[in-house]
Amino acid sequence: MRSEPADGRPVAIIGGGFAGAMTAAHLSARGIPALLIDTAERFGRGLAYSTRQPVHILNVVTAKMSAWPADPAHFATWSGDDGTTFAERREFGRYVEEQLAAAPLVKRAGGMAVDAERDEGGWTVTLSDGAKVAASALVLALGNQPPAPFPGSDGLPEQRFVNNPWSDAAEVAIARAAESQSDVLILGTGLTMIDVVLSLAAAGHEGRITAVSRRGLVPRAHVSPPGAPSPVSLEEVPLGSLMALWRWLRIRSAEVGFRAAVDAIRPHSLAIWRSLPHADRRRFLRHARPQWDVHRHRIAPQVAEQIKGMIAAGQLDIIAGRVASMQASADELEISIARRDGRESVRRVATAFNCTGPLGDIRRTADPLLRALLADGEISFDSLSLGLEVDERSKAGPSLWALGPLTKGMYWEIVAVPDIRGQAEAVASDIHKELLSHG
Repeated sequence: MRSEPADGRPVAIIGGGFAGAMTAAHLSARGIPALLIDTAERFGRGLAYSTRQPVHILNVVTAKMSAWPADPAHFATWSGDDGTTFAERREFGRYVEEQLAAAPLVKRAGGMAVDAERDEGGWTVTLSDGAKVAASALVLALGNQPPAPFPGSDGLPEQRFVNNPWSDAAEVAIARAAESQSDVLILGTGLTMIDVVLSLAAAGHEGRITAVSRRGLVPRAHVSPPGAPSPVSLEEVPLGSLMALWRWLRIRSAEVGFRAAVDAIRPHSLAIWRSLPHADRRRFLRHARPQWDVHRHRIAPQVAEQIKGMIAAGQLDIIAGRVASMQASADELEISIARRDGRESVRRVATAFNCTGPLGDIRRTADPLLRALLADGEISFDSLSLGLEVDERSKAGPSLWALGPLTKGMYWEIVAVPDIRGQAEAVASDIHKELLSHG
């Protein structure tokens, strides 16, 4: 049953990554035309799955990476394995592209959306080249925002300090570092650091790599074979208090192991997050989040072994501390690090990469569409400045929805495929209902 408005306007989806692509596919399955608008034209792949490097593999086994909530084994079947492997990210991107290609009512438009204004039929979206698109509804699926400039990096030569590790400039810098075998500094020790280290190694880089973060925490590894699950019901988990939850988690970890304890509360993360008062949510982000991230967002065993080997060989040095100063000369950066143990280290490197992760404060976004919608009062930021203020239907306003990392303030755990695929289906269903009621 076709459900689009009488004038045939599509739903405009800003962002062609996994969240946008699957929302479009679900709309198409409901007879609703959708238009995907993406600056980089990485339709279906987005940033995470557009990598061309085979060393970049998924952090989750294929059995958990289906694009379709109703068919959990879909990706594993597509991959032709038993669901226990960690596939290449580029292969998952190809998989999502195929799902999108099979959706007949989805069209694509390359370009940057810079403005959106309401009209009688819904929205008029303006692209950077001046083109205008009429839409019945608007979906913001922009994914993670690029990182903000690292403090103290202003004025440093771009070929020496790479602020965006997912940019073309980063690829050039990695190739240059491998060719010269020069030393490298990485700011951040999380998943982005892992990606850059793997890329350097794949390029043949054998120079020294130093990675620094305040706590020096590195993502933990998935256990292979996985340990026995130890599920708990929501009634067993303390709600409404971060300290009570933390005490419970420590006790539970002593009984079944920290990985199993974290995995057990995973199905209840939304209920737990919503139960916490605002002060506890802030406390979690400030103090507990680093520990949560390295245990919750784990890496494939083979990747962990490679990182462990590089550390043991002295090629990769992990430091807990902060950057005290950065100075540039003609051919290197001199970076002073105030270590957490009180000592000071100085590294002289040819290149530094900002791998502190995506933009953490949405108020600092440079995205022109978000800035325009904010100026017009169409959207607001959530109270933690993690993303946009949305309701339990992911609505940011009338005929306006948001998905993925933009909704972290409401959902918190909404950056992985198993979470986003359910949200994409729910948003498509909600749009379908609204268009039917208005038709």
